[in-house]
Amino acid sequence: MPELSQETERRGAVLPLGLAEVTGPSMVPTLYHGDRLVVQYGARVRPGDVVVLRHPFQQDLLVVKRAAERREGGWWVLGDNAYAGGDSTDYGTVPEELILGKVWFRYRPRPVGRRSPLAVARWVLSAARPVLSDRSASRRLRAR
Repeated sequence: MPELSQETERRGAVLPLGLAEVTGPSMVPTLYHGDRLVVQYGARVRPGDVVVLRHPFQQDLLVVKRAAERREGGWWVLGDNAYAGGDSTDYGTVPEELILGKVWFRYRPRPVGRRSPLAVARWVLSAARPVLSDRSASRRLRAR
């Protein structure tokens, strides 16, 4: 269930961008353990966006989930991996003030020990991608 390292904290309002590192499987296949994220703090959140938030019960723990829909009292958030848990199905609606920012971009660090030209080329082609909104999140919500 834990999703991010603590380096994601906002460092003042001067630069609303930050970096985060994913730990855990709850956002597979969109995000994998070890992925690095570029987060815009204070961004407007819409259904389908991948967001960084404080865990409602452990507010020193930061997590990344998909904002499925706005409900009374905040956002209903879901992980992309339905088998991992650790989302609003466990802790309910997340208050708006716990949503810290929106994820725009992810990159994967280069694997250690893979030096062949083919391995480097594969990494270059797949390492960096935008994190797109999934507007079908509400359909997944109804399916649960």
